[in-house]
Amino acid sequence: MPSPSQLRNGGGEGQQGLPPLARGSPPLPNYQNQRHNHHQHFHSTVSVQRLRRVNALTLLLRLAAFCFCFASAVFMFADNARSPGSPSWLDYDPFRFVLAANAIVALYSFAEMGASIWEVLKGSTLLPEPLQLWFDFGHDQVFAYLLLSAEAAGTGEAVGLRKGKDSCSSGKAFCVQADISIALGFVGFVFLALSALFSGFRVGCYLLTGSRFPL
Repeated sequence: MPSPSQLRNGGGEGQQGLPPLARGSPPLPNYQNQRHNHHQHFHSTVSVQRLRRVNALTLLLRLAAFCFCFASAVFMFADNARSPGSPSWLDYDPFRFVLAANAIVALYSFAEMGASIWEVLKGSTLLPEPLQLWFDFGHDQVFAYLLLSAEAAGTGEAVGLRKGKDSCSSGKAFCVQADISIALGFVGFVFLALSALFSGFRVGCYLLTGSRFPL
């Protein structure tokens, strides 16, 4: 039985008659740390899911730009002379510009689709992150202006053909197909412009936070 002095000095049993922990026994679990770790894991899971959605949206924009620009180039290329006296896109420099610009943007969008698929599957950029962000932003800007200039030139030429004396009387199908090609190119420009805005947003996030997404 412990003496009164031992009880005063903390000997014997612990406070309120509880025995002290056995030496070498595992510590009690820290529920606060477990709760914090669970919260971090939940936040990380939500961030990954959100990142995948954003990458999927980028891929859809690239896919839409590719489809419309490719269709525009095909329509313009097929708008050729059906008879010896009928008009052809080769006879008009603005229509050549439309075909070339849409073909270039279609190839660029196809390459960007590959980079977007890589980012969706791997969760990282194909190139080093800063290089990839600036590459996307710069090329989106250049090709968007190129495509807009081509479609504007093609629109002016198409309007001039319809107002001219020869207008489209001898080649009505030619004018209609050229109009369809230009319209498809404008839609492709819209999706490319949205991609440019999004790539600019990613560059801004990287400059401010050090990450391409503020998650």
